[in-house]
Amino acid sequence: MRITILGGAGFLGRKVARHLTTHGRLGDNEVTGLVSFDFVESPHWPDADFPVSRLVGDIAELPAEAVPQSTDVIFHLAAVVSAQAEADYDLGMRVNLHGTEALVGACRRITAAGGKPPRVVFTSSIATFSGGQDAKLLDDARQVPANSYGAEKAAAELLLADASRRGFLDAVLLRLPTIIVRPGRPNRAASSFISAIIREPLLGLETDLPVGDAFAAWVASPRRAVDWLLHAATMDTEQMGIDRSVNLPGISATVAHMLQALDAVRPGASRLVRHVPDPAIADIVETWPAAFEAMRARTLGFSPHEPLVDVVRAFVDDDLEDTRAERGLPRG
Repeated sequence: MRITILGGAGFLGRKVARHLTTHGRLGDNEVTGLVSFDFVESPHWPDADFPVSRLVGDIAELPAEAVPQSTDVIFHLAAVVSAQAEADYDLGMRVNLHGTEALVGACRRITAAGGKPPRVVFTSSIATFSGGQDAKLLDDARQVPANSYGAEKAAAELLLADASRRGFLDAVLLRLPTIIVRPGRPNRAASSFISAIIREPLLGLETDLPVGDAFAAWVASPRRAVDWLLHAATMDTEQMGIDRSVNLPGISATVAHMLQALDAVRPGASRLVRHVPDPAIADIVETWPAAFEAMRARTLGFSPHEPLVDVVRAFVDDDLEDTRAERGLPRG
């Protein structure tokens, strides 16, 4: 099985690659080749017992070698995140929408030459919805994005679903919750603070909280996100029919609950979180729904989520020391 990861230098891309290179298999299939594509080269890359190509370029001008003719599975993880897409409309459209168009074109070339339609696993987002803090959305809720990032992701879902209907590819479109705890450094996502209020105190650093303690978010751990991505790559899509999008079974958590989980793992760490309101961030994230029913995901075999305190423990076990090293901080 030959696999491409678009956005392979990102943290989820690296985690998927680590799983593939460690186990050498995707489901019941042996991995025989891997391509990682991103606009920068990943500084951290595991060794593999199969051929690996690491390519750098512009996803809107996706080179043929990024998606070779023999490709079986494509993880489309490349994205310009929410606050950055809001600040730079052209960049958000180029990566989030035109990059997806380029991927569809690559899959069309494969099928036009007689190849099997590749499985495409796409990371969409709960930012494709609005409704705010009081919303609990059902699986058939209408997507009404309240920011450019959400609009671009929703449009990309439609493009990929139509390409799947036409037989160019075989799509599974995952509407990811906010992923916490992200390793590394803060990024330009509007939701970046949700990881920061756990990650930075565990590093011994202060961080700002731009919303109140009662703010709730639909969240998921990196471990669970990788598990969902791998399941989506191998699941039977016949049962999905024409609707290839899935709201995933995360958990709804308030800031207060996140800080309680932090203190359960590292007593007193929440004292490093400073309440500094930021209306620009609040205006974006408070439009996002705080809870989903996600029944369809369970019937499709996507695993349920672990308790919030286990999310914090998993970051300590999986990513804390690597994050210290990446940021030049002394070991804990």
